[in-house]
Amino acid sequence: MELRFVDPRALKENPNQARHSKSNPQADALLLATIKAVGIVQPPVVTPESDGGNSYVIDAGHRRVKQAIAANLEEIAVLVVARAEDGGAMRSLAETLAHEPLNPVDQWRAIERLVVLGWTEEAIGVALAQPVRQIKKLRLLANVLPAMLDQMARGDMPDERQLRTIASASLEDQKEVWKKHKPSKANPQVSWWSVAQALTKTRMYARDASFGEDLAQAYGILWQEDLFAPADEDSRYTTDVEAYLGAQHEWMAGHLPKRGAIVEVNEYGQPKLPPKADRVHGKPGKSDHTAMYLDREGKVQSVCYRMPATAKKAGNDESGLENGPIEAPKARPEVTRKGMEMIGDLRTDALHEALGRAPIEDDMLLALLVLAFAGQNVSIASGNANGFARPARHAAHLIDKDGKLAFERESVQRAARGVLMDVLSCRVNRSDSGIVARVAGDAVGASNFLPNMGTEDFLSCLSRTAIEAACKDTPVLPRPRVKDTRTELVKHFSDGRFVHQVALFAPSTDKVVAWAERYSSTDPDELDEASEASDDCDGNDTAVAEDFADADGFNEPTGSYAVAAE
Repeated sequence: MELRFVDPRALKENPNQARHSKSNPQADALLLATIKAVGIVQPPVVTPESDGGNSYVIDAGHRRVKQAIAANLEEIAVLVVARAEDGGAMRSLAETLAHEPLNPVDQWRAIERLVVLGWTEEAIGVALAQPVRQIKKLRLLANVLPAMLDQMARGDMPDERQLRTIASASLEDQKEVWKKHKPSKANPQVSWWSVAQALTKTRMYARDASFGEDLAQAYGILWQEDLFAPADEDSRYTTDVEAYLGAQHEWMAGHLPKRGAIVEVNEYGQPKLPPKADRVHGKPGKSDHTAMYLDREGKVQSVCYRMPATAKKAGNDESGLENGPIEAPKARPEVTRKGMEMIGDLRTDALHEALGRAPIEDDMLLALLVLAFAGQNVSIASGNANGFARPARHAAHLIDKDGKLAFERESVQRAARGVLMDVLSCRVNRSDSGIVARVAGDAVGASNFLPNMGTEDFLSCLSRTAIEAACKDTPVLPRPRVKDTRTELVKHFSDGRFVHQVALFAPSTDKVVAWAERYSSTDPDELDEASEASDDCDGNDTAVAEDFADADGFNEPTGSYAVAAE
């Protein structure tokens, strides 16, 4: 490298210089004023001409040379360097970027020249201190209509998604769309969103397809490669949406499970379930149904739902005559209705007296409790798979042929378990048993039977704070996008078990003690009032929210919950 003083007018411009667009007039005026005041602070870089003469070609510093001539300088200092193997292409680009930034179009042109000269995208990114993604993004401009490039060179650039959409369209389509959306004197800015929308062709990806190559060929689907997609994923796609969806529907029709049906989706992309159907988020029962549908991305999805139990209607006896046979008048019963009511009162008082004072063995007491739930005066909104409870089917196994209570210890325990399963429920609907179900679950260790909750369905119900808290004690690090963090957690817990802290059965001690004190009153009037207040509270969403808020691990400042993983 050698420092020399030369006439700026004798220097020749490099035809391969990085900057082709006009520089900013304000930046040029500032540079001219600086040169007039203090001269050129950083000498331009020049290389000898290839013919071996005394003339030089500018490698970097075209603006400085131009403004030196405008300032009427007779000579300026230049740095003479040997000519690089790439003709100084990288040095020119790096020098230019270090001063007034090039517009993206000029950057792309310079990058394309470096690629032709053998530079890789990774090497260019390292040399320019830019991510490889930015280099790839600029190279998309190679597929853009020249008229659009001229507009972008003025600083009017689309965002990355719009640029990808424009670059993926053919030049013929771009030309037609540009005629409608090109700028005018009244509106010099281009609506790149409108341009991208006009060029958008819905892509349906092969990685989201449930059907195989046989159906793809049957529907004439031709896969295309997305050249700008990451190399480690299946980037094949098709724009033939009708054929793709048709193949997906045929696959669903051939893979419908028992009690399955194909349903449509609503405007929000959610499946349209039959009227009065309740979606099942837990383990489905044998009588539950499966609904298969296509989401907005064309993926096959399925949900389980439960239909309410249908009561049998009393029908007419078709075998009888139209008016039926003439019945004989009923004989008067031995005891009138009033007499039966008196007997009922006397029996009840005697029964309660015996239950309160007579000696009863533990197994007998358990059997009597099962019988009590089988009474016709007991109505239970059950949380079991059928949606209704019939404790009588459990009590029937405790009656012998003589109509007496006769049972073994195992049979009465089995019947008691069945009744408890019918009665106790934690579902957030009319079958909710309230806090007693959680106390019972904690007593029998039901938290150990909770399934893996590290699934897409459940994790999508958590806030960002809760999702990031779930990463604790796992190798998963929070991502900028919650969706990416959730995907990594689903992969991590696919072979393990994750249980959210809120799902654990044990309620807060204060809440249990308050409930027990409320119902331990000896005053019947106070007990009735407490019962009414409890019924009003436990059946609404506010009570559910308060119940969750009392769970261990609740963070009041952030409104999040601690997460436990096993």
